[in-house]
Amino acid sequence: MARVSSKRLYLIPVLSKSLDILELLQGEHGPLSLEAIYRKTKISKTTVYRILKTFLHRGYLAQSQDGLYRLISRPNKVRFGFAAQSAEMPFSIAVTESLQAAASAAGVNLLILDNAYDKATAIQNAETFVRERVDLVIEFQVEQEVAPVVADKLFEAGIPMIAVDIPHPHATYLGANNYRVGYIAGEELAAYAEANWAGKVDWVLGIELSTAGPTVQSRTTGAFEGVRSRLAELPVESFVRIEGAGLRDFTRKAVSNFLQRHPRDKHILIAAATDTSALGAVDAVHALKRERHVAIVGQDCIPEAVEEMRRPQSPLVASVSHQVQQYGPSLVNLGLLLLRGQTVAPYNYIEHKLITKANLKDI
Repeated sequence: MARVSSKRLYLIPVLSKSLDILELLQGEHGPLSLEAIYRKTKISKTTVYRILKTFLHRGYLAQSQDGLYRLISRPNKVRFGFAAQSAEMPFSIAVTESLQAAASAAGVNLLILDNAYDKATAIQNAETFVRERVDLVIEFQVEQEVAPVVADKLFEAGIPMIAVDIPHPHATYLGANNYRVGYIAGEELAAYAEANWAGKVDWVLGIELSTAGPTVQSRTTGAFEGVRSRLAELPVESFVRIEGAGLRDFTRKAVSNFLQRHPRDKHILIAAATDTSALGAVDAVHALKRERHVAIVGQDCIPEAVEEMRRPQSPLVASVSHQVQQYGPSLVNLGLLLLRGQTVAPYNYIEHKLITKANLKDI
């Protein structure tokens, strides 16, 4: 008897199951529960649940308050505009990469423009988003002065906006809890002084990014309060704010000038608003060979800061990670909720974690 040969079928099992569920809902005259879909398709309940949630997220299905699923008309693919802080800033690059991955997974188109750390460019990019008629804008720019200009252009065009890390008028906020991440940095600096200098501190410097406005400046306020929470006897004159502009070389010069004015002081704590500024402070400390006299904590936990912390004699003792991998999925999810008309909180905070030399392995 001749053996019957069959061609190999190159099928994707989970895709076939997904189509079975869609075709089932197409043929029904009303919505179905998860249990009903499970019984009719004989697909495992866990798989049915995950497929349904995926279709719901991508806009193919709707779910009623009583948990029933129904097929809906597929909406046009949405397009988000993303104005990145700067294509040359490590944290901004990481946010962009996280957002690109999340948008691709959610089926969202992205129009990405670079604010280039520049006020005029940020305004031009907002105008481009209006001309392109994007559905929503994610704005990441640090100049508080132009925030209302950018926000007004989008508001007048009826385009909802999410502001990353720096609040803007009319915008939903997503980013760090600036005061809290600063406070954690201050606590760590105070703990370092207690462990290494018997609690003696000559100066506490806050390296600021003042153009970003009071919300980001609250990182310094928080850091100072975090230090005071453990070293309550420090006089107010010991706390000094220094402009770093979020730039490495600018900060290097500012910190170098301060250290040269105080050559005999050997107990200096520095809380930087960003890791880029923290690395500028590190450069100044290394150049003046003051490593034993200074302890620095940064923000963002960028790769270069992590590598610096691995150096045994580095003055960079910690950085507060803002968990940049959370930004993309959180921004996409928040944007889709806004476009669906759902109520969202005005301020949405990313989780953070203190990374020190002791727990670098967690990176």
